[in-house]
Amino acid sequence: MEIKFHEFFKDELTIFEIQEALENAEITSKELIMYYLYQIAKYDQDGPKINSILEINPDAIFIAEALDFERKAKGTRGPLHGIPVVLKDNIETKDSMHTSAGTLALEGNIASEDAFLVQKLRDAGAVILGKSNMTELANGMSNEMWAGYSSRGGQVLNPYGDAALFVGGSSSGSAVSVAANFTVLSVGTETDASILSPAIQNSVVGIKPTVGLISRTGIIPFTYSQDTAGPFARTVTDAALLLGTLTGVDKSDPATYKSEGISLQDYTIYLDSNGLKGARIGVFNKASDEYYESGEYDEKLFNNAIQTIRDEGAEIFDDIDIPSFDRNWSWGVPIYEMKHSLGNYLSQLPSYVPVHSFSELIQFNKQHEQRALKYGQDKLEYRDALPNTLRNPEYLIAKLEDLYFSQDMGIDFSLKKYNLDAIIFPSYIGSTICAKAGYPSIALPAGYMENGRPFGITFAGTSFSEGVLIKLAYAFEQATKHRIPPKLI
Repeated sequence: MEIKFHEFFKDELTIFEIQEALENAEITSKELIMYYLYQIAKYDQDGPKINSILEINPDAIFIAEALDFERKAKGTRGPLHGIPVVLKDNIETKDSMHTSAGTLALEGNIASEDAFLVQKLRDAGAVILGKSNMTELANGMSNEMWAGYSSRGGQVLNPYGDAALFVGGSSSGSAVSVAANFTVLSVGTETDASILSPAIQNSVVGIKPTVGLISRTGIIPFTYSQDTAGPFARTVTDAALLLGTLTGVDKSDPATYKSEGISLQDYTIYLDSNGLKGARIGVFNKASDEYYESGEYDEKLFNNAIQTIRDEGAEIFDDIDIPSFDRNWSWGVPIYEMKHSLGNYLSQLPSYVPVHSFSELIQFNKQHEQRALKYGQDKLEYRDALPNTLRNPEYLIAKLEDLYFSQDMGIDFSLKKYNLDAIIFPSYIGSTICAKAGYPSIALPAGYMENGRPFGITFAGTSFSEGVLIKLAYAFEQATKHRIPPKLI
């Protein structure tokens, strides 16, 4: 006998729709969680086996019941009260779930504390539904590893096509779980393109915020300089609601200190359907030939997006110059910082975890080669040969050049030269320069190619310009309503 759900439950539910139904007692948060667990069971772990969810929170239904009781007794905590959120598997939770970054070595790792952002979610009344699969070690394992694959979780599939369709990474499962309607919201992390890429590939909204807007405490690190968490949602409104919940100064994370007095807890104030009117938008479309040949670009769809933005009242500046965009960027920062940051993280893990250093992780993988090294670990082995210090001149120069060329001679240069509110990129080609600058971007749907593959655009701006980017993205979304849910069979 099949489980019967209230007629309210359907694909593409929004936070405001759910909250209205909860307030009117049409549904309960418990029923909401049960509905998404059913969707996960039927389509993610069975049927097409999308494989976006790595682990379910065994207490999710109990938490939802408690929040239902609290709603009746005291009222709601806010818009996320009783709303399910999925977390990328590199975000720590102090509960029965594990935090492994997709590795076999850490599959038994249970954190002693919630990540700072997780505590913010719990305080807001969100229900942590589970952990999402991801590209192992945030794509720090192997040059051969396919996006969305982890030794612990296997391969995440793109719900819009066959198994060969690029899913994007490394926050693959976080984006897909939202795209395929297995949750309302999810949280991913980005070092470079790890939110923007899967958002574009799976036709959802992804916000990569300014580094320091959201605390890094309790996240398995890749770099010190570029790492940040960020929201995924099916609409700009829901992404803005989640972003405001995640922000805040964390005394344990110096990167957040600069956000004091700047970060907001409510970014919905920027949701203006006329937000493109009078905006000055610079168009950058000068990527390498490799990008245009990859199948990720669609000239007609990008031109349509630009025309829509112009029709909505924005002033368009075509073919703007970003002086440093095509420079041969050094990879010194992610190369050196990953060994140092991940090594520090591993060294502090409890004694029952089998690895406590970079070298031990490599050795563990070799000892479990059949399961752990489907794609090898050449990235880890390369870094292991480097000195575990951040005084190396190659690293120091790279760190300084990254900031200078991405900010002063990059994003900020162009914004000032043309007096722009934001820059628009096709797909996520601006991810690297924005990542090195630590600046925000928002990716959102911009249509579908003839083969059904999603296409998207990215708005990017200067430090702490999330509000402006949300305003522009919301106006574009409302003018186009491009997103179409995938058909899961």
